[in-house]
Amino acid sequence: MKKKKSTILFLTSVLVIGILAFTGFKGITIGDYRFKPFTETINKGLDLQGGISVLEEVQGKVDAKTLDRAIELISMRVNKMGISETLVAKEGNNRIRIEIPGVFDSKQILDTVAKSGELKFVGPDKVTILTGKDIKDATTGFGEGNKPVINLELNEAGKQKFAQATQKFLKQKITILMDNEVLTDPTVESVITDGKAQISGSKDLAGASRKAQIIKSGALPVTLKAVSVKTVGATLGTNALELSMKAGAVGILCIFLFMLLYYRAPGIIASISLMLYVVLVLGVFSAINATLTLSGIAGFLLTIGMAVDANVLIFERTREELKTGKSIKSSVNAGFHRALPSILDSNITTIIAGVVLYMMGTGSVKGFALTLVIGVTISIFTALTCTEFLLKLAVEMGLISKTSHFGVKRG
Repeated sequence: MKKKKSTILFLTSVLVIGILAFTGFKGITIGDYRFKPFTETINKGLDLQGGISVLEEVQGKVDAKTLDRAIELISMRVNKMGISETLVAKEGNNRIRIEIPGVFDSKQILDTVAKSGELKFVGPDKVTILTGKDIKDATTGFGEGNKPVINLELNEAGKQKFAQATQKFLKQKITILMDNEVLTDPTVESVITDGKAQISGSKDLAGASRKAQIIKSGALPVTLKAVSVKTVGATLGTNALELSMKAGAVGILCIFLFMLLYYRAPGIIASISLMLYVVLVLGVFSAINATLTLSGIAGFLLTIGMAVDANVLIFERTREELKTGKSIKSSVNAGFHRALPSILDSNITTIIAGVVLYMMGTGSVKGFALTLVIGVTISIFTALTCTEFLLKLAVEMGLISKTSHFGVKRG
C-alpha cells in the first residue's frame, strides 16, 4: 500500500508540474478563459522591445525632496500618455533617468517631460478656483478612523477664494487636476474660511503622500535639460530576446543532460524539480508585473545554475553516505540533512549581495539584482521541497532501489 501510494503521489506531482510548464510556455484555454503564456504576460524592457532612454539634468542646486517631487510629476506625465512599464529614477545627485519601452517619438517625450505643468482646483461648474500659486503647503496625516488624509494650507489669496468656493459648492465635489489629469475629487463637507483643509479618500499613506507632494509642488519644481537622448531600435530588441531565449534553452538542456548522465535516476528528479523552478520564477515575474531586460535574463540564467548547484550538493552528500554502507533511504535522509547548511550559507550570502546591489544600483543593475534574489530564493524552496519530496517518493516506490542508480558501486 505504501509503495502504491508513493507511486500515485509521484506520478500526480510530475503530471501537475508538466501541466504548469505547458500552460506557462504555451498557454491554455479553458471555456471562455485563456491562460496566457509567459511570453505575453511578462513585460519586456527597453533593450528587448526598443524605445527611448532620456537622461535629464537638473539646472541649479535642489534638495532631495524637490528632486523626488520632480520625479513623481514626471512619472505621472509619461504614464498619463498611456505608456506602461516606464522607468523614472534618480541617477546621481542631479540627474533623472527616463526609460520608455515601445515609444519612439523623442520630441513628444522631451516636450512632455520638460513642461512646467499646471495644478488646478476646479468646481462643478468647470471654473478654476485655485492654482498652484495659491498653495502654501500640503502634508500628510491621519484623520477620523485613523485614515490617511492630506492637510492643505493656502496662502492669503487662496484662503479668500477657497472660502467663497466652499460656501458655493457645499456638499459638492471640487476636483484637483494636474496637467488636466484628475488627482483627487473630494466632497466639500463644510465651509472653510481659515485656509486649512483636510482631503480624505486616499487608500493608504503612501498614496496620500504622493498626492500631497504633487499639490505642494504645484508645477515641475525644477528646470531640466536633456543631456542624453537614445533611441533603441525594435529590431535590435527582438534579436536580443530571440538569441537570449535560445541561449537559455540550450543552457537548460545541457544542465538536464549533465544531471541525467552523471547522477542517473536522481538526475531525472533534479530535472523535474528544475522545470518547476523555471515555471515558478517566470510565474513570479508575471505576478509582480516585472519588466524583463537582458540583464534580468542574465540573472535568471545564473540562478538556474545555482538551483542545480543545490541538487548537486544533495546528491554528492547522498553518494558519500552510500559509500559508507548505509541503506538508500538512510543515505537520502542524511544527504539532505548534511547538505542543508551548505545550501543555505551559499544562497543566503548571494541573496544579501543581490539586496545590496538592488538598493545601491540603478537601471539594469537593479533588474539583474531583483532577478537574482527572486531566483535564488525560489531555488532554495524547490531544492528543499520538490527535490526532497520526489526523491523520497522515488525511493519508496522502488524507482531508485540500487546504489548504482546514484552511480555508486559497492565492492
